[in-house]
Amino acid sequence: MPYLLTKTAHLVFVIAWMAAVFYLPRILVNIAEAGDAPDVRARLVLMGRRLYRFGHVMFGIAFVLGLALWLHFGIGGGWLHAKLTLVALLLVFYTVSGRMLKGVDAGRALPTAKALRWFNELPLLLLVGVIWLVLAKPF
Repeated sequence: MPYLLTKTAHLVFVIAWMAAVFYLPRILVNIAEAGDAPDVRARLVLMGRRLYRFGHVMFGIAFVLGLALWLHFGIGGGWLHAKLTLVALLLVFYTVSGRMLKGVDAGRALPTAKALRWFNELPLLLLVGVIWLVLAKPF
């Protein structure tokens, strides 16, 4: 697959993964606000589980395509290490969100809706850093 097709596919799957990264905490907020409505909670948990699975698939494909860009086309530099660090932090954030969702299934309480709303802002800051590193390639 030529460079531009590989890069385009990589970006499409990264965007799909980031949609899951942004939306999963929002589902957690809705679960926290649902209170004792078991049917609403069950529907939101099901949506969250499906989204979490979808996000892992999107991340996996984006990772493989990114690896191809790095190995086959020689993309790299110091900026790439910083970018990969931020991506790893995004993956940790996504995993923590998924564990919170699994905790709901196990009967554990979620943080407050307000705390989850603040938690939801973290990936935006990381994404801004990733985009800046990719565009500026400062080092």
